[in-house]
Amino acid sequence: MENNKVNGVARDGGLGQKPKILIFSLAYHPFVGGAEVAIKEITDRLGGDFEFDMVTANLDGRQKATEKIGNINVHRIGNGKLGKYLFPCLAYRYSKKLQAKNSYDMIWAMMANQAGWAAMRFKKKFPKVKYLLSLQEGDSEWDIWLRTFFIRPIYKSIYRRADKIQAISNFLKNRAVRLGAKGDIVVVPNGVKVQNVEIKTQNYNSKLKQIITVSRLVKKNGVADLIKAMTDVNGKLIIIGDGKLKNSLESLRNRLNLTDKIDFWGKIDNRQVYNALRDTTVFVRPSLTEGLGNAFLEAMSVGVPVVGTKVGGIPDFLEDKKTGYFCEVKNPKSIAKKINYILAEENKAEVEQVVENAKRLVEDRYSWNRIYIDIKKIIDKLIS
Repeated sequence: MENNKVNGVARDGGLGQKPKILIFSLAYHPFVGGAEVAIKEITDRLGGDFEFDMVTANLDGRQKATEKIGNINVHRIGNGKLGKYLFPCLAYRYSKKLQAKNSYDMIWAMMANQAGWAAMRFKKKFPKVKYLLSLQEGDSEWDIWLRTFFIRPIYKSIYRRADKIQAISNFLKNRAVRLGAKGDIVVVPNGVKVQNVEIKTQNYNSKLKQIITVSRLVKKNGVADLIKAMTDVNGKLIIIGDGKLKNSLESLRNRLNLTDKIDFWGKIDNRQVYNALRDTTVFVRPSLTEGLGNAFLEAMSVGVPVVGTKVGGIPDFLEDKKTGYFCEVKNPKSIAKKINYILAEENKAEVEQVVENAKRLVEDRYSWNRIYIDIKKIIDKLIS
């Protein structure tokens, strides 16, 4: 049978073949964050409509070179840490071989990092193949500039060569505009697994309330400010997550004599996170910057009031005293004030209404069963 291609792009031609999509992602299972979760949740729901291949880095050098995860044929390249930095070259070279074999209808880059760089190079080589760029980054403009100033033209090209950009927040959409993106930009957030749980009634007679944060222990998440805030809060803080600042944050807790009020749980699986959220009184993440903030949405979905800062993508879903509470950036006193406001019995009716509003918002706008439909519309329009 004749291979049905036009300018190197496969087309259905009425033969019932599924469109083929090649995903570029620097990390994938078992190394997962919000972006990797998004890929799996979306492709798990789109397997009947498209065929998916992925090029990703073998970050620890111990994963299988090829395997099928859900609906994705995963191809891992490189070997350990060095492969992460060589990914733009290695992935581009490997993707050309896959293109010769599969003739893709679309490539999909997960973030404007090494994966986006590899996808941009692929697009230059195969300009007829549509290029979708998803933006998930939570880093500040300054941090990104420090990492990319010496390759600034290349970094901008990741955005400018995309046929369409899907940003998970208006904050990231505006960044793409500033960097000169030429394709259409649409905001489609990440989703959460909506939990069918009853909103918990707060026990105001309890002597010690549980406050929780689910955060990578990096500067941008403001965990140090939250630890300092606990000097003015009558509660127990549970810190879930790991990261390079763990030792310094534990030292800060010890210096402030808060060892009886703050526990570090490390990284735990999603089921354990949801169980912990159900037992908590307040969720707090005083971010310095944020792409969207999925941890907020997960807390909101199980009926926990949230405290966050007015930065990045957080204002897309958090409205003060309507779906959550804002505190000031880098201000432990402000953080403590908002936590204590939520814990005060005289504010019970307001907090319960805020929790109900937030849960309804997540159910209406942030369910994966809604998000994947929006992504499918983007893909259908690109490859039609």
